[in-house]
Amino acid sequence: MRNFVNERARNLKPSGIRKFFDIVQEMEGAISLGVGEPDFVTPWYIRDAAVRSIKKGLTQYTGNRGLPELRENICRYMAERFNVDCTPDHTLVTVGASEAIDLALRAVCDAGDEILVPEPCYVSYAPTVTLAGGTPAAVKCTAENGFILTPEGLEAAITANTKALILAYPNNPTGGIMTREQLLAIIPVIEKHDLLVISDEIYAELTYVGRHVSIASLGNMRGRTVVIGGFSKAFAMTGWRVGFVCAPAEIDEAMFKIHQYGIMCAPRVSQHAANAALSEGFADGFSVVEEMRAEYARRGRFMVNAFNSMGLECFQPRGAFYVFPSVAKTGLDEERFANRLLREKKVAVVPGTAFGAAGAMHVRCSYATSQENLSEAIGRIGDFVASLNK
Repeated sequence: MRNFVNERARNLKPSGIRKFFDIVQEMEGAISLGVGEPDFVTPWYIRDAAVRSIKKGLTQYTGNRGLPELRENICRYMAERFNVDCTPDHTLVTVGASEAIDLALRAVCDAGDEILVPEPCYVSYAPTVTLAGGTPAAVKCTAENGFILTPEGLEAAITANTKALILAYPNNPTGGIMTREQLLAIIPVIEKHDLLVISDEIYAELTYVGRHVSIASLGNMRGRTVVIGGFSKAFAMTGWRVGFVCAPAEIDEAMFKIHQYGIMCAPRVSQHAANAALSEGFADGFSVVEEMRAEYARRGRFMVNAFNSMGLECFQPRGAFYVFPSVAKTGLDEERFANRLLREKKVAVVPGTAFGAAGAMHVRCSYATSQENLSEAIGRIGDFVASLNK
């Protein structure tokens, strides 16, 4: 029988994150620092808005672009929080930021197009580029420069086939951010080579050093930037699967058509919930977001201090909710460290190479879990590291 599976799909590697998550689910007493999901419950006012929409019978399709009032609020949110000018007509409500990434890449990629992917990075970028028909090209970022994309690194990675750059700050898995000055430094290279930027800003609200700066807010970049955002991380709404994308008109039109045929619309109840998240946020200064950010920042400091005390060098995260310690001093590589830690101490972390070759000799630990779990996990990791030195 001939093989009916598409070659690109057949050759994809399974997610390095889900492998450990699946094992933990079946291991009694295990603690997972693997999956990047807020441990906070979606705020009550958001859940209440969803319940009320169901009680009112608002269960039909929305327009393909999403609820008009939600798109209006998204545009206000982007303007007031991040100084990015968006219009409702070119704003698309998506099934999480993940659909937005997929739409952007499918709208942009032609066969042979290279898409630059700074690494370490979120596990889905390179596979999604491949599935869209493009070719992912890694750009290595290092702890020595804060895991940022430098102008020199960007320039060196560009070829005649380079079409776009995926920019994802605050960064998963490193917790790195790019400041206004650092973003301004790469803009001349982007403009020189006429690149499109796909800016995944899902962790924008979880920035611990000042306010998040979107590259779309700088210079003339709005016209060449696809801005992706969502509600999963800032509002603890992962399971609601609702995000958004704001793009230049021509790219927006292409994404809209793909979304129409592939998805129709994001779930209506989730859209009402997202609209409540923004409406209430405008009214109270996004206090829920601020409280969660402060708690994540505290946990991040705890984790960094703990790893450094063990002798494992750890970059201080400036955003998101991950630490990315080096395991080089243990004598184990990232895969062996993660596998032995899970087997011997029942703590799940993710090998850094799940996020690209640049993640070698590191592991990612999510601190989006309770302080009790973090303290217990750190104790077990400390015991494990000590046992390696005997």
